[in-house]
Amino acid sequence: MLGGTQFVGRAVTEAALARGWEVTVFHRGHHAPPPGVAELTGDRTAEGGLAALAAADAPDADGHTWDLVVDTWSGAPSVVRDAARLLSTRAARFTYISSRSVYDYPTPAGIAEDAPVVEGASPDAGDDQSYALAKRGGELAALDAFGDRALLARAGLILGPWENIGRLPWWLNRIARGGPVLAPGTPDADLQYIDVRDLADWVLHAAERGLHGPYNLVSRPGHTTMGGLLDACVRATGSDAELRWTAAEKILAAGVEPWTDLPVWLPPGELYDTLHQGDVSLAYAAGLRCRPAEETVADTWAWLSELGGTAPQRPDRPVVGLDPETEAKLLAD
Repeated sequence: MLGGTQFVGRAVTEAALARGWEVTVFHRGHHAPPPGVAELTGDRTAEGGLAALAAADAPDADGHTWDLVVDTWSGAPSVVRDAARLLSTRAARFTYISSRSVYDYPTPAGIAEDAPVVEGASPDAGDDQSYALAKRGGELAALDAFGDRALLARAGLILGPWENIGRLPWWLNRIARGGPVLAPGTPDADLQYIDVRDLADWVLHAAERGLHGPYNLVSRPGHTTMGGLLDACVRATGSDAELRWTAAEKILAAGVEPWTDLPVWLPPGELYDTLHQGDVSLAYAAGLRCRPAEETVADTWAWLSELGGTAPQRPDRPVVGLDPETEAKLLAD
């Protein structure tokens, strides 16, 4: 596991340990990995940072040290390239946790894995790329090194315990405070996301089956709704919150940013179709199962409560959430 200490990487590590697998975590040493793993340390972005991986033995008959490598990197594609090239003779398979952002935008509703992807991506690119180009460049790096031994897990919105982006934690903390809560749009708006643990389980299942190539990895559209998600937050927190559903036009006119000020939510339009209306039939046919939203929300609240209500925050991502003054003004109008 390249990383393996936070959010998606940690979930994959935990899932592999639960299966009884032997897991090696290669990380920078900033956060402790789950107990029970073997550790290698190094900074992939520094010169000589892969030395610990290069020094690992290759004990089996095929020369492989590991059956599977999982990489979640979302920065410079060249970092994926260097690790994948080094590991191509030391690992049987490589899974890259990519993103549905690699599809050429605007992306119509119902797109599958054969939809056009962004142009201009390169596995040799540095860290001056957009997120879409960086993820596509990472895919190309994985394919260059592993070919048909590479699986590209194009995840959508990811929620669940260990989240370090802040989307579901923000809603849980806001609703836990109680009182009138600005609820965006309409409660029946379909949502499409994946619990990080379901993502992890499917990735390992896919590796066991030898799957390769791209898969859209997210729940079916309408797995829950915006109303279903926020109602689950009310129940999980035991709050007296009153959800006040507010028209998208009013919210947008106030300068509120969907997705960032109001996490998860998008008004109807191209971006909504891209993120909440994708075709995931291939992954479901290959064994993807998504737990109910109520379970994701309740487990995330339990984890967040153990932390005292403050979730970890990735330093390379903006803090999300609507400021109380703007919310109060919108509720008062």
